[in-house]
Amino acid sequence: MPDNLPPAFVGYPRLPGHQLLSLLGPEAAVFAHAQFSSDVTALPLRHWQWSAWLSAKGRTLAVFQLLRISEDHVLLVLADGNADEIATQLQRFVFRRKVKLQVRSDIAVAGAFTAPEAASGAAIAFVGEQDWELDMGSDALPRTLRIGHREQVPAAEGADEDRFALAWRQADLRFGLPRLEASQRETWTPQQLGLDRLNGYSVKKGCYPGQEIVARTHFLGKAKRALQLLHTAAPAAPGTAVEQSGAALGTVACVAGELALAVLPLETSDEALQVEGQPAQRLPLLEGLAR
Repeated sequence: MPDNLPPAFVGYPRLPGHQLLSLLGPEAAVFAHAQFSSDVTALPLRHWQWSAWLSAKGRTLAVFQLLRISEDHVLLVLADGNADEIATQLQRFVFRRKVKLQVRSDIAVAGAFTAPEAASGAAIAFVGEQDWELDMGSDALPRTLRIGHREQVPAAEGADEDRFALAWRQADLRFGLPRLEASQRETWTPQQLGLDRLNGYSVKKGCYPGQEIVARTHFLGKAKRALQLLHTAAPAAPGTAVEQSGAALGTVACVAGELALAVLPLETSDEALQVEGQPAQRLPLLEGLAR
């Protein structure tokens, strides 16, 4: 557990900002398979994977957890919110498919910096009466995500809520999980965001929006940039330039306090980096969040 969390956070407080979108119906998995970057139909029931929704140009609109709850229920956990807009945009592609999109206000997401009771890897566990439990960490940084009825998921308050949300977001960045604010949506390819580290896209399944560009980049080896974890002297803003020797080298994609994920060239020198004129230290990414 991060050192800056109060003892109250040993439990499962609600994660602010997280939203949920259900795809319901006999063609839910087929519809998700055709729209998102991961191989949904190959995902076993009661398992989850990382996935993304891309533009036709192969740019990332959203990164999320995709849960295959049952034969007729796929659930998206959207850490960066935007569920209503995503549902509205996806509705254009439903046509006559037997699937219903439903933004879920009846259930909520909670987290804890402890190892799961029953979940492991990509397998979803059922705990208590109705909660779904997911393994969101590793031995180096254990975390558990729980999804349950909103009235049973307590919300932290005030500064405690802010501290918990920041600590969770920082852990995401340490694992190399991009957290995209509105300004960074439709900016980066999955390769630039390092989604291969999370098994977040497939180059073998059939067509989905942006698939041709993703596959071409993969098979032709044209990915020239990837995520790098940085510790900045002061909190930066997404879109800020990362400089080396006074020249722009890359761009900050997402931030959490003084941690940032920046898209930088795969091949760089060891010279010092700067963000807004202040030193930025490279840090290694944690392994263990791939699903």
